[in-house]
Amino acid sequence: MRTRLALLLAALPVLASAQHPLSAIEWLNDPPPVTLPGTVLMEPPVTTVGRQPEIAVRPLDAPSPAIGLVPSAVTGLPVDLWRGSDPARLAQLIAQVPVRNSPAMQKLLYSLLLTEATAPAGTGAEEILLLARLDRLLYLGATDPAQNLAQVAGATRNADRFRRWFDATLLTGDEDRSCEVLASAPHLSPGYGALIFCQARRGDWPAAALTLEAAHALELLEPDRLDLMDRFLSPDLFEGAPPLPRPDAPDPLTFRLYETIGERLPTAPMPRAFATADLRDVAGWKAQLEAAERLTRIGALTPNHLLGLYTERKASASGGVWDRVDALRRFDKALQSGSPEAVAKTLPAAWSAMREVQLEVPFAELFSEQLDQIAFTDPDATRLTWEIALLAGARPRASDGAAASLFLAALANGNPRDLTAPDTTGQAIAEGFAAPPLRPELQDMINGGRLGEAILEAMILFGDGASGNPADLTAAIALFRAVGLEDTARQAGLQLMLLDRG
Repeated sequence: MRTRLALLLAALPVLASAQHPLSAIEWLNDPPPVTLPGTVLMEPPVTTVGRQPEIAVRPLDAPSPAIGLVPSAVTGLPVDLWRGSDPARLAQLIAQVPVRNSPAMQKLLYSLLLTEATAPAGTGAEEILLLARLDRLLYLGATDPAQNLAQVAGATRNADRFRRWFDATLLTGDEDRSCEVLASAPHLSPGYGALIFCQARRGDWPAAALTLEAAHALELLEPDRLDLMDRFLSPDLFEGAPPLPRPDAPDPLTFRLYETIGERLPTAPMPRAFATADLRDVAGWKAQLEAAERLTRIGALTPNHLLGLYTERKASASGGVWDRVDALRRFDKALQSGSPEAVAKTLPAAWSAMREVQLEVPFAELFSEQLDQIAFTDPDATRLTWEIALLAGARPRASDGAAASLFLAALANGNPRDLTAPDTTGQAIAEGFAAPPLRPELQDMINGGRLGEAILEAMILFGDGASGNPADLTAAIALFRAVGLEDTARQAGLQLMLLDRG
């Protein structure tokens, strides 16, 4: 036995030299690579220094910082307008308040969303309110303000803020900025698709290809997204291939990827925020015009931007948006001539074109002052110019002695109480200007410092009143006036009576 053991021990060196060590995983025997690829893990970065990190200290009862794009002095809203409200209730109201048919309500909502304001007290209140503001801005199509608000608030504070900022930059064409941030903070990424897109945008094709291969191997993305990413990174391999199926509800990244591979998706059936992408030069003039009309109608784009597109060149066809372009160009040319006859001749067609797409108020804001300088001899043009002035926020006298005109003029001046209203809507508005007692629940909100919440509730009441509930309309007008929103009350009432939004 001892002889066998001695022979075996003597043979071990020979066996060791005769074969390599065995391994359960063969690639463990391969030499390590000289350079390693960039990380594909979405993990928070670790510190590279041994110094103690800086820690911000704030009393537990200290108010949150004021976040917004427009100073409180400009909006007229106090910086603590959300004080005392439940943030979850605020988020619900911000998401639900109806503004589509009322330019005055649109302006008020934008003021609430963009004004510098502190969040109510409570754990997570700042985040809940900020995300609600960003989500409603994106829903309205106000992607530039949403992007800027996220930046001011700190888009890199967490993944939720970054995702909204990233989506906005994709639609505004400013994705290089968010991709630059993502390169140094991959843990913020909305997903592996965003990582691959940004790696490619920054010119790091090897890293993008490696991340895509990992996504294939580990099934980290849906099959349709993988197909899309394959065509994005390797377009030559799919030359001549049939187009990909159109997605039912694409997100901004999917939209941009389809655009990049040459299969641009139409934005008309998509949420309003996607219309912003059509304002870029990559879209045709017709697409830009239709997107601008869509965004201006909801107050997400300035009327001057729309006018610039209308007058950029001559219409290349007829029908639809081309007729509106032609009508606006003819009217603008007549207005520049200063001829009352030429303006009177072209104004009705231009006004009719704007009514067709519910852009009367932007038209009034653009041209009211110029129209007011023209001495018309045509009574129809005089009457129409007067109504346009009312919609623009002017306070003219009645154009004639008719009871309806007298009431509208009084409303424009904030004093319709003593005149006979032409209908039940006018009567409800007049009662709101008679300073009735506020509804108890609205009064309680004001007394409790919940001003912003009370305004949002009144905006919902106004929507109900516009749909045929006179009592709610009176309550909304009364609240607006009680909190100092006199111009909002006047304009909302005038628009409700002058615009056909049935």
